[in-house]
Amino acid sequence: TRCNRILRDMEGSLTARDRVGLQDFVLLEAYTSESAFLENLRKRFHENLIYTYIGTLLVSVNPYKELGIYTKKQMDIYMGVNLFELPPHIYALADNVYRTMLTESNNHFILISGESGAGKTEASKKILQFYAVSCPSTKLMDNVRDRLLLSNPVLEAFGNAKTLKNDNSSRFGKYMDIQFDHVGGAVGGHILSYLLEKSRVVHQNHGERNFHIFYQLVEGGEEDLLRWLGLQRNCQQYSYLVQGECAKVSSINDKTDWKTVRKALTVIEFSESNVESLFAIIASVLHLGNVKFIADSRGYATLNSSPEIHWLSKLLGIPTQVIQVGLTHRKIAARSEEVLSPFTIDHAVYARDALAKAIYGRTFTWLVNMLNESLANKDSSRKTVIGLLDIYGFEVFNVNSFEQFCINYCNEKLQQLFIQLTLKSEQEEYEMEGIEWEPVPYFNNKIICDLVEEKFKGIIAVLDEECLRPGEATDMTFLEKLEEKMAGHPHFITHKLADQKTRKTLERGDFRLLHYAGEVTYCVDHVLTIFHLQVMRQSKNAIVQLCFPTTEPDSKKRPETVATQFKSSLVGLTEILMSKEPWYVRCIKPNEGKQPGSFDDVLVRHQVKYLGLMEHLRVRRAGFAYRRRYQIFLQRYKPLCPDTWPNWKGTAAEGVQCLVKHLGFKPDEYKMGRTKIFIRHPRTLFATEDAFEVCKHELATRIQAKYKGYRVKGHYMRQREAATTIETCWRGLKARRERQKRAWAVKVIKKFIKGFMTRNQPVSVDNSEYLDYVRQNYLTRLKESLPKTVLDQNTWLTPPPIMKEVSRLRMYLNSGLQIKGLTSSLFKGRKENYPHSVSRPFVDTRIKINVQTKVISFHAFPQYSVPVVKYDRNGFRPRFRQLIYTGTAAYLVEEAKIKQRVQFNQLKGVSVSNLSDNFFILHIQSEDIKQKGDLVLQCDHIFEALTKLCLVANKENCINVVQGSIKFDIQPGREGFVDFKSGQETMIYRAKNGHLMVV
Repeated sequence: TRCNRILRDMEGSLTARDRVGLQDFVLLEAYTSESAFLENLRKRFHENLIYTYIGTLLVSVNPYKELGIYTKKQMDIYMGVNLFELPPHIYALADNVYRTMLTESNNHFILISGESGAGKTEASKKILQFYAVSCPSTKLMDNVRDRLLLSNPVLEAFGNAKTLKNDNSSRFGKYMDIQFDHVGGAVGGHILSYLLEKSRVVHQNHGERNFHIFYQLVEGGEEDLLRWLGLQRNCQQYSYLVQGECAKVSSINDKTDWKTVRKALTVIEFSESNVESLFAIIASVLHLGNVKFIADSRGYATLNSSPEIHWLSKLLGIPTQVIQVGLTHRKIAARSEEVLSPFTIDHAVYARDALAKAIYGRTFTWLVNMLNESLANKDSSRKTVIGLLDIYGFEVFNVNSFEQFCINYCNEKLQQLFIQLTLKSEQEEYEMEGIEWEPVPYFNNKIICDLVEEKFKGIIAVLDEECLRPGEATDMTFLEKLEEKMAGHPHFITHKLADQKTRKTLERGDFRLLHYAGEVTYCVDHVLTIFHLQVMRQSKNAIVQLCFPTTEPDSKKRPETVATQFKSSLVGLTEILMSKEPWYVRCIKPNEGKQPGSFDDVLVRHQVKYLGLMEHLRVRRAGFAYRRRYQIFLQRYKPLCPDTWPNWKGTAAEGVQCLVKHLGFKPDEYKMGRTKIFIRHPRTLFATEDAFEVCKHELATRIQAKYKGYRVKGHYMRQREAATTIETCWRGLKARRERQKRAWAVKVIKKFIKGFMTRNQPVSVDNSEYLDYVRQNYLTRLKESLPKTVLDQNTWLTPPPIMKEVSRLRMYLNSGLQIKGLTSSLFKGRKENYPHSVSRPFVDTRIKINVQTKVISFHAFPQYSVPVVKYDRNGFRPRFRQLIYTGTAAYLVEEAKIKQRVQFNQLKGVSVSNLSDNFFILHIQSEDIKQKGDLVLQCDHIFEALTKLCLVANKENCINVVQGSIKFDIQPGREGFVDFKSGQETMIYRAKNGHLMVV
């Protein structure tokens, strides 16, 4: 019954497993089936689950879209977590490599492989970014971290290019060591590069580009830099950049990438002189590609003075004549001396391209060395290392170049190493755990590696022999030599051996290119050794001097071919890897069109085959599909057995034995090792895992119920305790407040009685508060019974003796309000700006005392004075004056000098407009023609001035408010006019009709 219930509850979990596939191929039931492998990969890919394990190997499928799984939050989730606790991720692999390195204090490497466009470079970046975030941080470590991260865009700019399969394809192999101290901080690094594709500098297939740095410099370089380098901002102008006919690529922003490279060079601390020399070399390669040869009368190549030669001379610091000779001649031995022999045009073009490749290749080597100097760890103490190997992908084309032959040879060597290390680790684990080792059938590719590299017999040995033999080596001689020596090899075949009818196809196919690349590489190195080397040593460019040192011997010995050099470097790489613990990332390209969501079965099946994933799976599934340490297995599954839940008292091995017995494991389904349990079939593990899922839900429900009860009870207890505390505090607070209130009341009453007893005495400490109370009480009563008007003398409440000032204030208010009342009766509703004057108090004078004193000394006592502007009767020019009233007359004064006096008995009246201006006109009665006429005045305090005039002159009815124009006498018998009108802007001017216009 219990099993049936578990099976019913398992249904939902199994459905999900069928939909999204298995996280680990080791748990695949049909692990020998390639179709089952692909089906599981396809399921996960369509669910955007691009990572899957084969044990500790990580399979990564390029999604060709952003998935949002590389955030800082994701990094935090995978830090310090067991490899199989969370869904597969490159962060999980990186973290486990890091923690294993710290725990065991040994060196590790991560091999990232796959074909071009599968995501190898991105995988390498993600691992570096993870270590940059997860490692301990100090100022020194942050500096190293920044340099490690920024070395990538520099290497990509100089070593990556757009190919038909990948817009950012690495055209060299890269191995990077990241060095860590004893606490796990990144303290240094070192980079090794392998087989840069130098031929790309001078030739690109259709749809491909040269290295990124050329386009970045031309498209993104600053105008001053381009001018200094003699470059134009147009890639079409340079022969080395247009052969692929795709200088512009929509997915690549060369201008932005240029800024990134410049920033990276600054952070890595390249000096300004080194940066200038570096870009001078890049520009010189472009100029070199534009050099054109012409034939002389004998058919030999010659060079005219051209801009390209000029710029080469300037940028490389080599005399123009030396460059011309170096590009058109070679040195040959004649008797006991060396003489210059001219090139034909074909040989000159070949030599030019050879020189361009050599310059770029050696500059790239210098760049890697500079990066290594920047990343070097200055501390000599022992460090642990994690290596990142981002190597070329194994690929098979219709026509395969020499470089591709080397790449595939490299992959075969790494596959051989991979199988050896995997088998070795598996066998060692079985022996360590005391489990009998079962031999695993697999294809050992040592025979393939021997076919390529075996001394005296391998393809590389035959290639070297053919290049070095006397006479002219051709494609056909090399092909015949291969067929002669390897005709009986089970893994070697040519079209001739397979079918004599198709021989011509082979002659123009793979081996022709293979031999051509080897021969060209040999010739290039030989030409440089004889003559070009001497030319380049004359350079004043600092980097060129380092790349072509004078200490380099001018050996006449034929140098090693590139194939032999690559073979030697691969042996060195293998030795490095054998000294470290391996981890693997296998990158897969799901389709050729870089389309998200598209899964090409044929293409993926091909990659699964040559990446050796099925062989690796068979090795991992040899005998037992699953193994875990006793502690981890017991910790996870102990809820399934009542005897082990919640706590097991004995050893972990005994607890696991008890657990598997309760679960009903059959004897042939598992083995107990020394520290681990080994489970043979995935179905056994799946049944255990599904039972755990059911048990987990039951436990979760019980734990939730218990926890909710605990929380509710705890919440109630806290509330009750809080209520008791609050009640206690509140009662204490109320008692203290009551006591304080009574003490205050006693003090106030005593002070009130004492103040009452001393109320008629001068103000003191004893009676000040009582007197304040009396004042407040009076004002409160006054508020409730205010008189109808302020001027009412009879209904005001009688103030107490201490408030005599109230009477004086009332008298002052009466007088001020009476004047304001007069102003209101004169102007309210008649002049526009009257409301603005209501809130402004009137004063007795608005002129300094010394001006009034002058008038007083000669005439009479001034009762009011105010500054005004007087407008001349003729021309209306403004004059600043002071207007002073006395008891009998008004005086117009200029700095204590009386300019005009107007007797009040001669004042006929005063005219003002109804608008918001400040003009008024004093009309003066006069019959003498020599006497001055009326006064036209402007005053900022017009309402105050006119009200005071009415009071002083006792002429309350003399004010006349006029609408429109005001007529006045310029002199007896001669009239003038002041016109008033409204407008947005205040203006005063003389109009064309002779009137004074006030707006």
